[in-house]
Order: sequence, then C-alpha cells, then structure tokens
Amino acid sequence: MSDVNKTVQKWHASFRKGTDFDSWGQLVEAIDEYQILARQLQKEVQSTNSSDFTEEQKKNLGKIATCLEMRSASLQCTQSKEEFKLEDMKKLELIIMNILTYNKEFPFDVQPVPLRKILAPGEEENLELEVEDDAAAGAGSTEAFPPRAPGTLLPRLPSEPGMTLLTVRIEKIGLKDAGQCIDPYMSISVKDMNGVDLNPMQDTPVATRKEDTYIHFNVDVEIQRHIEKLPKGAAIFFEFKHYKPKKRFTSTKCFAFMEMDEIKSGPIVIELYKKPTDFKRKKLQLLTKKPLYLHLNQTLHKDS
Repeated sequence: MSDVNKTVQKWHASFRKGTDFDSWGQLVEAIDEYQILARQLQKEVQSTNSSDFTEEQKKNLGKIATCLEMRSASLQCTQSKEEFKLEDMKKLELIIMNILTYNKEFPFDVQPVPLRKILAPGEEENLELEVEDDAAAGAGSTEAFPPRAPGTLLPRLPSEPGMTLLTVRIEKIGLKDAGQCIDPYMSISVKDMNGVDLNPMQDTPVATRKEDTYIHFNVDVEIQRHIEKLPKGAAIFFEFKHYKPKKRFTSTKCFAFMEMDEIKSGPIVIELYKKPTDFKRKKLQLLTKKPLYLHLNQTLHKDS
C-alpha cells in the first residue's frame, strides 16, 4: 500500500473514532479527535512540498477540516442549537475515505480555513531554538510575507434577561523587543479548567502601532458566552503571535489569561507567561521579571 493510501486510511480511522465518541456522548474525546484531525488535514493543505494530492483534493481536505472545527464548536456550545450535526459529519465519511477519487460537489457550503501556517501550542519548540533576533534579522528583508487572514473578531451575542456579556478591550502589550515583532496579533480563547475550548477562537487584526516597549491594539473583543454560563474554573486566554520570516511561520511568543474572579468592569493589567501556552495552568513561567504586562479594559453588559 502506498504512503498516501496509508495516510488516508489513518485519517479515516481518526474520523471514525471521532464520530463514534460523538455518537456515544463522549464529547470531550470527540472534540479532541476532531481537532487533531482538523490540524492534520490543514497541515497537508498548507504543505508546499507535497505532491500527493491535487489542488482540488487539498481544497476538499480544507473543507473537511472546516466542518470538523464547526462540529467541535457545536459540541462546545451546549447552550446553542447545533450548527453542524452528527448526521452532517457522517456525510463526510465517504469523502475522506475516497478523497483520491472523489469528484462530486462538496455537500456543504463551507470554505477551507485561510492558508496560514499555524502551529499547535508548543509545536514550534521543535522547529526553533528561541532566537529573539529572528524578527530583527527579517525586519529589513524584502521577502514578501505570506498573506494573513484578517481578524476573525465576532459581534456581541444577543442580550438575555438577567445575563451578563463581557467586552474586553485589548489596549496594549509590553515587550522588551516590541519594535521587532512582525505582523503581531492576539488570539483570544475561552477554556475550561481542562483546557477544552468553550467558544470559537478569535484573532485580532494585526497591530500597526508600536511605541517603545509597547504594541498597541486598541481593539474590542466580544466574549461569546454569557458570564453566568461559564463553568467554574474557566479562563480567558490571550496568546500573542507574530510572524517569523526566517522560519516562515507564525509563532506564539507569550500568553496571558484572566480567571473568573478577575472579571469586573474597568482596567486590568495581567502578567505574561512563557510559551508553550499552558491552557490547564499547571506549569506557568513568567516571561520576564521586567514590569511588562498585557493591558486590558473590561466592560460588563447586563440586561436587567
């Protein structure tokens, strides 16, 4: 059996595992399986040196990855109606099994995830020795940067009586090498105490203003769940990412998080931690001893 057939077989087995967990009601396991497979498919789609799949096949793989993420998001938002159902997932099985010969129209009107090399938290550790002058070396380079998708910020949820919504304004982040960061942006996610997503991740647009040791964002992020519906031990994570021209990928530089007892109207300054992002908050290591932080401002909206 050829390597490409083995790869497809592996994807199919992973897909079946996910839908089995899903049908048995083991949602955490299903989400894990779906997200791992989505990332594997995205890697294949974004691989420039792979000739195993045609452009059309890669497009379908990208669309399957989008569907896997949509199903994961549906399972995580238990309050909302399911946007993407298990029955819909089952329609994808034939496509993933027969990806090398599938020539019909894709059954769902979805788009592949925007092409951008994104690494799992900690994955870039395997690819680089953290050399902080990477960005400096590339700052004057004439090499064209790969196109980045614009910010994926979502609108505020509809208000509900007695429920509170949170807007977090990301004002600025303090970094010793702020001026050297290329295409800096923030990814915002809401996780439970086990590190499982409670909301879709949102990305800010690229920050354009840098000043001394600060990168200014001045952007509002609408948290996609009513505060009262967040489980005990949940946290809001802010991952600072920037493009590394030498390595040609977007890397997480550091992260910060805000726990439930820190949600209150007004400004807040939170500490920055070294990557990889530790969503379970078990092994935290401060980024620096210098007084450099993430500066936020919170607004609570309560519908009485």
